[in-house]
Amino acid sequence: MIFKPYPLSTARLDPRELETDKKNCRKIGPCGLGKKALYLNSFFIDRRYYVPISAVRRVFKRVAMSRGGYTGRGVFASMPYLVVEFDNDQQKQCNFKHEEQVDDFLAKLAKEQPQIKLVSAAAEERLARRQAEKEEAERRRPPLTPHGKKVIQELQQAIDYLEEKPELSKNLSRAAQRKRAYERSSPSYRWVAMAITALGILGIVYGLWCLVMGKGGFGVYFALFGLAAVFTFAGFSVLPTARNNRHSILKQEQKAQEEMQRYLSDRPNFPVPVRYAHPVVLQRMQRAVRDGRADTPAQALDVVKQDLKSLNADVQVDQEEYDEVVAVKALFLNAQYQ
Repeated sequence: MIFKPYPLSTARLDPRELETDKKNCRKIGPCGLGKKALYLNSFFIDRRYYVPISAVRRVFKRVAMSRGGYTGRGVFASMPYLVVEFDNDQQKQCNFKHEEQVDDFLAKLAKEQPQIKLVSAAAEERLARRQAEKEEAERRRPPLTPHGKKVIQELQQAIDYLEEKPELSKNLSRAAQRKRAYERSSPSYRWVAMAITALGILGIVYGLWCLVMGKGGFGVYFALFGLAAVFTFAGFSVLPTARNNRHSILKQEQKAQEEMQRYLSDRPNFPVPVRYAHPVVLQRMQRAVRDGRADTPAQALDVVKQDLKSLNADVQVDQEEYDEVVAVKALFLNAQYQ
């Protein structure tokens, strides 16, 4: 191994076992999921550390404070982290660029290592309280009419149909989020990215010139090349690429909607338009019917639109609400709630 992972926990893997496990681990973003260990990133190097599965106590998502992101306020521009808790409440926080990669890591971990808890201790307590509140609210809720039960059953059938191919809804959501993020980003950021990249390239050129001419010591070269790499990679992450440009992003959204349209072609009376075909939308529609705020799927969809419109950076939400809104709000914003 070029970079042998450094153990964070008191538990260790045999070097030969470690080499095999890391080589075959499933790479998800900057981290890795192996059979014997979790491989975690440092700030610059992917899968730089490892924690044996036997030492892992909890693994959960944390969404950090940022303007417009989830801090209990707002729902966009979030900064996602994967947190691994091991040994005696020690934690390693791993930064991810894309939140869906954190979700993907947790989903695969839940499938392969079901004994590991996927929420923090505080979140576990909140979930227990929330479940108790839901049960109490359910007891107080007035009974559904036969028509209401029929509408909820129809919506559940639609949810079940979508969940037979969950990747279609996920692709629809991710494409909408990328389009929204691209359209909301200022064009000036690209000019800044070009300037940062240029600084990185100049740093590399100057460092090579110093090296050839014998100017400065090793520390100077190390600092120059290090800064040049940071500037260059930071700029490249923002600059338009083959995948990060308007044409590619719009094409991805169109492809996601076309795939969903083909899948729903056998269900002409699907309760929502193709652009909103996501289980979360249908689940929120079910809640609108159960709460007596709607009697038909069309009315329930209108309620969902009103609720999503009311959520902005000044509205406080919990983590469950945040996850739902992040998954579907971009679908409605891109369609202007039509």
